[in-house]
Amino acid sequence: MTSYGLRSGELADAAGVNRQTLRYYERRGLLASPKRSPGGHRIYPAETVTLLRIIKTAKRLGFTLDEVTELLDAGRHRHGRRPDRGLQARARNKLAEVERKLADLTVIRDTLRAAVSAGCDDLIACAGSNCCPLPFADLAGSNEQA
Repeated sequence: MTSYGLRSGELADAAGVNRQTLRYYERRGLLASPKRSPGGHRIYPAETVTLLRIIKTAKRLGFTLDEVTELLDAGRHRHGRRPDRGLQARARNKLAEVERKLADLTVIRDTLRAAVSAGCDDLIACAGSNCCPLPFADLAGSNEQA
């Protein structure tokens, strides 16, 4: 760490990201363009480590980078923030999305377990059998609607 802040490599190591991620986040507007040292090195403020950790955590929670950008912008502009743009509203929406995905994954898991228990070995033969647990018709129908 320099007296000015952190160089790119130091910041990347401290936050657990790579240098390309820093530049990508700069292009996306998640990180402010860093100052430059007299030697031309990028120098980031020390608090950028916290910001990068926040971004990583939000991504692990399922937020897209666009959503993270909007959340950060909403936090920076609190005085005019609408309640439907803040973390509470976004977290509720993301939770509902995760719960839908979990329900879908539960159905998939149970269907695969049934296929394993039924001894299905051949998709063609299984699809033609009345005892096949795989919902071929249901799955084909849902893809046509999508």
